[in-house]
Amino acid sequence: MLNDNKTLYALFFLFVTMVMLGTSSLARAATIDIEGMDTLRFSVTRINAKPGEKLTVKLTNKTSLPPAVMSHNFVLLKKGTDPDKFAKAGIEARDNGYIPKDMMDQIIAHIDLVAGGETKAVTFDVPKEPGEYTYICTFPGHYAAGMKGTLTVK
Repeated sequence: MLNDNKTLYALFFLFVTMVMLGTSSLARAATIDIEGMDTLRFSVTRINAKPGEKLTVKLTNKTSLPPAVMSHNFVLLKKGTDPDKFAKAGIEARDNGYIPKDMMDQIIAHIDLVAGGETKAVTFDVPKEPGEYTYICTFPGHYAAGMKGTLTVK
């Protein structure tokens, strides 16, 4: 059945078309590389994405300071979540990487704490609802100092 060249070519072109249109599960996720810096800022503070697309965020911590002093995480919050309240609650959640367990339902995606020289990543589906979603670092004092960004879905 699959021995004739026309069938093989047709299947090949169908596969290529599906991948190009993003309808195949083999379609690759877009990757955003972010550095957590000693200045208590993310190197990328604005991310644009399409509703429902697959996105990978890679967080690298470029510090030479000890982890207890300068670790970073990435927490993408659901629309309507108060980032101030979330970050304040995170300060009390040291045993959970400064992510409050009782607020996990307010997270779209997150990356655990990253120490100096490390890189960690998360892959997730971008929300289907257009709008702006805040991402923050919940290591104590980092969000308050300005370590935050916005994912714009449109």
